[in-house]
Amino acid sequence: MADARQTETHGFQTEVKQLLHLMIHSLYSNKEIFLRELVSNASDAADKLRFNALSNSELLSSDTELYVRVSANKEAGTLTISDNGIGMTRDEAITHLGTIAKSGTADFFSRLSGDQVKDSHLIGQFGVGFYSAFIVAETVTVRSRAAGSEAHEAVEWSSQGEGEFTIRDIEKSNRGTDIILTLRDDAKEFLDEWRLRSIITKYSDHLSIPVQMPKRGDDEQLEGWEAVNSGQALWTRDKSEITDDEYKEFYKTIAHDFEDPLLWSHNKVEGTSEYTSLLYIPKRAPWDLWNRDQQNGIKLYVKRVFIMDDAKQLMPSYLRFVRGLMDSADLPLNVSREILQDNKITRSMRTGSTKRVLSMLKKLAKDDPETYQTFWDTFGTVLKEGPAEDHANQETILSLLRFASTHEDTPVAKVSLDDYVARMPEKQEKIYYIVADSYEAARDNPALEILRKKGIEVLLLSERIDEWLMSHVIDYKDKAFQSVTRGDLDLGELADAEDKEQQEKVEEAFKDHLKRFESALGEQVKLVRVTHRLTDSPACIVTDENDMSTQMAKLMEAAGQKVPETKYIFEINPGHTLVQRVVAVNDEQRFAEWAQILLDQATLAERGSLKDPAKFVARVNKLMLELTADATA
Repeated sequence: MADARQTETHGFQTEVKQLLHLMIHSLYSNKEIFLRELVSNASDAADKLRFNALSNSELLSSDTELYVRVSANKEAGTLTISDNGIGMTRDEAITHLGTIAKSGTADFFSRLSGDQVKDSHLIGQFGVGFYSAFIVAETVTVRSRAAGSEAHEAVEWSSQGEGEFTIRDIEKSNRGTDIILTLRDDAKEFLDEWRLRSIITKYSDHLSIPVQMPKRGDDEQLEGWEAVNSGQALWTRDKSEITDDEYKEFYKTIAHDFEDPLLWSHNKVEGTSEYTSLLYIPKRAPWDLWNRDQQNGIKLYVKRVFIMDDAKQLMPSYLRFVRGLMDSADLPLNVSREILQDNKITRSMRTGSTKRVLSMLKKLAKDDPETYQTFWDTFGTVLKEGPAEDHANQETILSLLRFASTHEDTPVAKVSLDDYVARMPEKQEKIYYIVADSYEAARDNPALEILRKKGIEVLLLSERIDEWLMSHVIDYKDKAFQSVTRGDLDLGELADAEDKEQQEKVEEAFKDHLKRFESALGEQVKLVRVTHRLTDSPACIVTDENDMSTQMAKLMEAAGQKVPETKYIFEINPGHTLVQRVVAVNDEQRFAEWAQILLDQATLAERGSLKDPAKFVARVNKLMLELTADATA
């Protein structure tokens, strides 16, 4: 009796449909990359089998010579890429070939515009992999048998890349996967063996698995198979022998990217721990950069044997945009993720690779600020995670951060902490900053007024991560960080004796009015005091030094955390005309209305919102009507 599961038709995941559409319609000018992708995947399948066979030698059986084979059939119009690697079960074929099993894909595809050039860049960020076959094929057929399974347990997957795929059980005599492409009429060039050889040599020469093509005699008859690639892993060669073009092509192969990398570092470490690293920084952010659980881009090899392709233990999370590989001479071949988690060799490799990347970035920032700015615009927000995660390298990471500031009339973050410190007046002891919802909100916050008057630069921070960042740093080169909206603003020696004497006089003269404000506002505020930071605005609110800041509260609320209500310190500017007129109001009820208006205005400037905006509008309208009535009486 036939197996009811033998033949089934499935619909593609929505994201796969969109990706296939882009494959077919947006990449016609760079068709040859499909072969790079499929050969790379086949090589990975062979690598994975080699690794699994270390603990289960029966997986290899008698077929121990691993390979990737590329062959064309001009009469049938088909191109076949075969390997004798790990293979797939029926369920694996459905999962791997019918879905994109990564979180965040919906957000990624929502950014696709339909513009071919932009879309091709986005595809490069996403990594095309298997689906690139549809750039040249009208039909793709995959026949696969998992290592260790029986011949009758093989599976055939087939699709025309439209809305669905068919899967059925088949017999397959050997382990591994065959991908048969029925080429489109405009892709027949890939039936030419010399064309195929040139592409393999261009993109896949470094693969340690032999990529074979038919060897033919003078009469064009098949005499066997011969390796087309050199088979020497690029990272094992001397740096002086490797061209920039070879480095770039290798990057595109391992990162599945279309663009050249921004920069790279090839380094061999000898000593207590011996390993080789080849690390790249991309030009563009991968589509899932903001997913901290994404697969990292570092492949691990041991003595040139592939072990795993997302070795998170080798690179900290804040450098998750780095691509490349590390090849250890010290780790055991049967190393597992659990062993990697707490292994002194791994820790040494992680420390070394981290310092290598930071050194690359530091050199780029010094030698080519313009290119570094491009890097920062792309990856800067992720790098801001570093000071909290990596205390050992905190000062180096801080030196790489860039900020908007009152020194620059632009929202572009391009001021380094070294720039800031170099411009500090002789008596300035702190690095002043403000965190707000937007650049404009930070720039125009009333709390900056006294600092502007004295010519003191303030860093303007407006990204969601900024408050979290500043909560984990204390100082930079012995200069303490000071928020201009927290606590009592201490200008140190920048505040001269005359200023301090004048402030004391104002506070003494205004103390009775402060009591009126406290009585009018009651439990809404923690304290009412005379401000030292305002020159042009009537009032502001600030957070007590020991309370949660406004931006931190917003960050936690956005993460679904319950946040205790913060009571602000309400600061009044006695020299402001509006304040002088308010305190001159004798009717306590009307005074309370004006006090509430001042508090609401200050809250809007700091928080960007009010709990009850309708009440605020009603109160303003009421006072406006009263003023209008007074004026027309």
